[in-house]
Amino acid sequence: MIKENQKYFNVLQVLLDLVILIISFILAYTLRFDILKDGIPYFTLLESLGIISLSIPFYLILYSWFDLYSSKRIKSFSNEALVILSTNIIANVLFIVMLYLFKEMNFSRKTLFFFAAINCTLTIGYRGTLRFLLRRYRKKGYNLKHCLVIGTCPMSAHLIEKLQAHPAWGYNIVGCVRSDSRKSDAFCGYRILGDLEDLSCIFEKYYADIVMIALDETQTDKLGLLLKQCEKAGIKTHIIPYYYKYIPTKPYIDDLDGLPIIDTRHIPLDNLFKACLKRIFDIVFALIALILTSPLLLFSAIMIKLTSKGPILFKQERVGNNRQTFYMYKFRSMKVQTDEEEQDKWTTKDDPRKTWWGNIMRRTSIDELPQFYNVLKGDMSVVGPRPERPFFVDKFKEEIPRYMVKHQVRPGITGWAQVNGLRGDTSIEDRIDHDLYYIENWTFSMDIKIILLTVFKGFVNKNAY
Repeated sequence: MIKENQKYFNVLQVLLDLVILIISFILAYTLRFDILKDGIPYFTLLESLGIISLSIPFYLILYSWFDLYSSKRIKSFSNEALVILSTNIIANVLFIVMLYLFKEMNFSRKTLFFFAAINCTLTIGYRGTLRFLLRRYRKKGYNLKHCLVIGTCPMSAHLIEKLQAHPAWGYNIVGCVRSDSRKSDAFCGYRILGDLEDLSCIFEKYYADIVMIALDETQTDKLGLLLKQCEKAGIKTHIIPYYYKYIPTKPYIDDLDGLPIIDTRHIPLDNLFKACLKRIFDIVFALIALILTSPLLLFSAIMIKLTSKGPILFKQERVGNNRQTFYMYKFRSMKVQTDEEEQDKWTTKDDPRKTWWGNIMRRTSIDELPQFYNVLKGDMSVVGPRPERPFFVDKFKEEIPRYMVKHQVRPGITGWAQVNGLRGDTSIEDRIDHDLYYIENWTFSMDIKIILLTVFKGFVNKNAY
């Protein structure tokens, strides 16, 4: 029933998206030519609608491609909003290219801008409202997925804990199936309905939409039989692998002539197209950033010269992509030091080496602006794990598991760890966890999200020394 409801719900969303696209353009056209009276329209509203309708398939295809029509039970709304924003940018760029190719120069570009802004607002608004209503609906006990948990081990307990912590996901645990020798009739507050050998009888007696199998490594020999019983009963099955701690959240599975192989550290940016897309974006963004911040760059250079002796720029060796070293540029914020003096020392809160203007630059991240030059050179990316000095890389790789994985992508000016407050004097382990999450889950929309968070959260950071 739930699967059938999801189909109807998806059709409803496609229709709503289509209606909102049309309404958004009508509003954009009206705003431009009737309310603001900004110019005289070359095309009538109906003619413009006929032309803009050619772009509507782009939107629906991109929405589907970015998985906006699947279940939203466990998906983040912020990611959904970013996908909608990214789709509008991509679809408008494609439409403008199409107008250029067909030499149609009279279609209003300003109306397209209004159209994208209104469509983003309306689409995000209605989807956010739907999500809010669905979550409230599920919290009240409706539209639930009835879930049977197979396993009574620590991993099963961890699964139940997650499901209990997120009632908006809408999972109702009907009970558990015993997988060990315990004699109790309950597990984590839920009734034990029987043993593994009783599974077929349990299916006949109790209704479940989905089975979640969470067994430890000593019981994997029973997995094949359990799956056959679940398939025989026609029940959807999810498996929580006992080795989940050793693989990424989205493992990549390749096929070796019918033999599935799990890539334990799949990196999306290994894909040539995705890497090229990110590199093109980096170059364009860095050029725009350097142009827009040029007055600030000039002012900072003058202030550095007036407040201390030495060069304006400071370069320091860092470890980057594929463990290759490069020189990262910053505005000099400290008194001039020898290489030996600065190579193995952290900057502290009241570090006497800092100049007063240098302290301001560090607090406001102005000292990082020259790194856009590193982005143009190809040493760095706009978004990525922050690079570290060779001395600390050699130190941390022995102390922190998976530390060196961060060097499989270009380092960044800002990153997932930084927008989550992990900057300066904060946990290296937490930073690495966030860096690895970024590396394994990279999407273009995630880069946009991190850039927006960097801007909206501000460049001032209390941990930046």
